[in-house]
Amino acid sequence: MQIISNTPKNAVYFGFFIYAFALGSLFPRLADLQMQMGISKAELGLALAGLPAGVQITLLFADRLVRKIPFMLLLGVGAPVICLSQLLAALAGTPASFFFCLALGGVSVALIEVAVNLEADRVEALNCERIMNRSHAFWSFGFFGASILGAGFAQLGVSPLLHFAIVSGITACFTNLVFLKYKPATPRYKTTVQKASVFVWPSKAVFLLILFTLSGMLVEGSYIDWSIIFMRDEFDTFPFVEGLALIFAALSQALVRFFADPFVERYGSRLIAFISISFMALGVCLVSFATFFLVALIGFLFMGAGSAVIFPLAMSSAARRRDRSPEENVAALAQFAFVTFLVAPPILGFISEIYSLRIAFALALPFIFLSYFQLNILKEKHFESDSNGPR
Repeated sequence: MQIISNTPKNAVYFGFFIYAFALGSLFPRLADLQMQMGISKAELGLALAGLPAGVQITLLFADRLVRKIPFMLLLGVGAPVICLSQLLAALAGTPASFFFCLALGGVSVALIEVAVNLEADRVEALNCERIMNRSHAFWSFGFFGASILGAGFAQLGVSPLLHFAIVSGITACFTNLVFLKYKPATPRYKTTVQKASVFVWPSKAVFLLILFTLSGMLVEGSYIDWSIIFMRDEFDTFPFVEGLALIFAALSQALVRFFADPFVERYGSRLIAFISISFMALGVCLVSFATFFLVALIGFLFMGAGSAVIFPLAMSSAARRRDRSPEENVAALAQFAFVTFLVAPPILGFISEIYSLRIAFALALPFIFLSYFQLNILKEKHFESDSNGPR
């Protein structure tokens, strides 16, 4: 543990991992929580909007909070708060109380999301080494681990409450051990904060990055929220097989992110993004038209792989821009990108009630085509030097 805490790169990797492990514990148990509350998919969709609602509200001022709150405190307190919100949600008896419990977790998610991405960008500058995609790989590994654990507990009949309590203890213990003496990296460059308003309005370049990320955010959000319920409703599979949909997506996403950085350096961001978008389109089509559960599982595999580098590439680009502070650009990108998470759960839930989850998943296709037209916003050069120092 001492090695991790004294190595900035490894500490960043662990930060992404434990954050995702805490957050990802909820989603393998959504089918159980839906049955526990006795609600429809549309009602579940509205209740799930609590998490992104908390994220979205907090992102309005997250850039200022991240500048003032120590990184160690953001992780050491924030990750356990995510677990606490899930514990409370497991006790919720109505969609409304479920909504507000998840909103509490959304506050921590927003702050950690900005903090860990900024720290990854700063460590990149410190080491002159691209680590953003690999950092997000550890996010996916954390989500994958949470999915495996959740699917196993569901198959064994362990209650969501006990499951979340175990994850809470693990998260609180290891997060504080790793980050107790961690010293964050210095910013890439000094800048003056120009905004005075609460709302973090994106620049033109960041707005184009938002359009680029919408497909990845929607695809990732759709399989996180609905893949297990899709397998249950469409194919009537065993709980662990249902969990494989999320497991396959999370694992493929993790592996692509882990090995992506050398390929991005060699072939450029735009080509890798083009291939990723194509994989997303293939995955969405396989899931939407699957008549056998193995085809659907392969589709979720492609959805996870295709969505893997979209958001990391955009985050890295936003953090490197000098029109405003990195905190503002990252917060602006996260703020608008998470709107997709805010509207997706209820919309997909309502569409699945009226039509089917197949149609709901297919809604990602127009956004995927939109991403094709935003590829030029990605910069090919990552490390540059000028009069202000390394970038």
